[in-house]
Amino acid sequence: MTDYGVLGNLLFIYTVSIAVVFVFHQFRLPSIAGFLVAGALIGPHGLNLISDIETVQVLAEIGIVLLLFTIGIEFSLKHLASLRRLLLIAAPIQVGGVIAIALIGGLLAGLPVPQAIFWGFLLSLSSTAIVLKALAASETAIASWTATIGILVFQDLAVVPMILLTPILASPSEGALGSVLLTLGKSILVVGCIVAGAWFAVPKLLEHIVRSRSRELFLLTVIVLCLGIAWLTSLGGLSLALGAFIAGLVISESEYSHQAIAEVLPFRDSFNSLFFVSIGILMDWRILLEYPIVVVGLLILVLLVKFVAGTVAVLAASLPPRSAVMTGIALAQVGEFSFILAQVGQDNNLLSGAPYQIFLAVSVCSMIITPFLMQLSPHLGRRVEAVQRLLHWFPGQTTAHVLETEGRHLRIKDHVIIVGYGLNGRNLARVLGETEVPYIALDLDGDTVRREAAHGLPLYYGDATNPNVLRHVKIEEARVLVVAISDPFMARRAVQVARSLSPKIHIVVRTRYLRELEELHQLGADDVVPEEFETSIEIFALVLRTYNMPQDFVMRKAEQVRREGYALLRRSELPELAHHLRGGTLADVEVETCRIEEHSPAVGKTLLQLALRPKTGASIIALTRGGVTESNPSEKTKLLVGDIVVLLGSRDEIQRAMGFILADEPKN
Repeated sequence: MTDYGVLGNLLFIYTVSIAVVFVFHQFRLPSIAGFLVAGALIGPHGLNLISDIETVQVLAEIGIVLLLFTIGIEFSLKHLASLRRLLLIAAPIQVGGVIAIALIGGLLAGLPVPQAIFWGFLLSLSSTAIVLKALAASETAIASWTATIGILVFQDLAVVPMILLTPILASPSEGALGSVLLTLGKSILVVGCIVAGAWFAVPKLLEHIVRSRSRELFLLTVIVLCLGIAWLTSLGGLSLALGAFIAGLVISESEYSHQAIAEVLPFRDSFNSLFFVSIGILMDWRILLEYPIVVVGLLILVLLVKFVAGTVAVLAASLPPRSAVMTGIALAQVGEFSFILAQVGQDNNLLSGAPYQIFLAVSVCSMIITPFLMQLSPHLGRRVEAVQRLLHWFPGQTTAHVLETEGRHLRIKDHVIIVGYGLNGRNLARVLGETEVPYIALDLDGDTVRREAAHGLPLYYGDATNPNVLRHVKIEEARVLVVAISDPFMARRAVQVARSLSPKIHIVVRTRYLRELEELHQLGADDVVPEEFETSIEIFALVLRTYNMPQDFVMRKAEQVRREGYALLRRSELPELAHHLRGGTLADVEVETCRIEEHSPAVGKTLLQLALRPKTGASIIALTRGGVTESNPSEKTKLLVGDIVVLLGSRDEIQRAMGFILADEPKN
């Protein structure tokens, strides 16, 4: 008879997870913590609803593989190369610092040196899965994200030598270190061959698969490449997850990377939740009752030590204090690869019995608390900024072209300050340079600053949320400030600080989300450009051009939307009305909107006096004033500046009517 035990386990897992995560969602708590709690409830130390834990852990491992695969696709080798300072400076300091502190603490606690070092190995690793999941769920997109990813990649690589060194710690012998180095060299050689082979073969394979025009075949190929490269890499001594990350990097360089990640995402999210549940299953809650003081004390100690190590490491790489603090918080927990390393330690008698269970309890508790800490990290970053302002500002003068606090004063006036030298910042700088408009740009990417400054561009390393930095770029004498960064917190803070320093400056802000529009205006922004609506404008402009609409008409509609503060796209009444009118017998007519401007000849006239229909053939069927839409307005209605009228008629009739309303003088 067929055994459906795995299906029953999955049913219990997902059912309980839905209930727990739903409750967490109602209280606005992180879903990751919900999955961990769900695992603890259904595990052998809870309700004991899971009979085959090993199968669940295998499925969870697939989730981690798919997670790292998608991260690899989004990362790209170019991005990885930009992390060399983090990989060579910050990451070794973080890992080595935790190991050193654990060694000292272990010796003070009476542990032998090998066990103290092994505890350092265990605690130095952070959870790639939990951190990346929490980062993906947040809107934070600053340097801390890059720093966190760079250190996590280094930690995943460090797992290999740690596993190889564990048997040596247990029983040191002559020649053991040479054997480890030889094994490590073989692993690197095998992985290098696999990556090199995949580098040449994968793009050609995907090209042939895409020609088949079969979505199913493309999906299967991507899954095989992900699992296959991960498995082959694991044969070289690396973890499956790291192998999947390498597979993602290989595919990221092809033009099919976006489709690949779109196909894998549903599988990743489904299997990834199993990982968090499986971590919760490991937790024996009785340890908390048996050793409450030890577990809580170690948990606090681990969080503090890892926070300090991560923060100091990122500061050593010349990143701002706010990024360093947020990275330290993100890396404060114990990672999933520590469980694998703990198993190796058990086999070599470095960790067993009660210490092993205490380690699991501390690790799982640190994972549960991490999403909550990461939610609070922006607020802590704000406090750090306040202290930073009191102590001058971040002393990152090791980076070339840094704004110094003394010894140099810029001589510039009536200029533009560009905050953020990404794609939008570079394009603006290029146009300003071509039109000979003076400008100064600020960015927190030291490599970019050094590279562009070498070409003579006025780009400086500086944090625009710091008043001293803005004063150095002469904000009081600048005409325009353009905030072109993707971090919503830093954008809001930069606007607020800039407005307090220069009430007359014109502030333009780029934002990703519509919901930030009102708040940015309240903080002092004059113009806010939301990417969501700019994309909408581009879409409707392309559609209108496809129907051979006049170019000036398309441009006028786009400007109308921007002029109205995007209210046209926000209103739901008018699109519904237009959709209704275009049905049935009115299928051949057009419905358009037009805003009454100050110079319009229609201002102060009633609809009867305006007489649009006799003059143009178009009719006014609705009027919006103050956000309220009135259908079939009375002929006695007097038009005011800011009113939006809805016109009904043929295309030519509407164009004549709009020309009449927008004309400097009435047309008869």
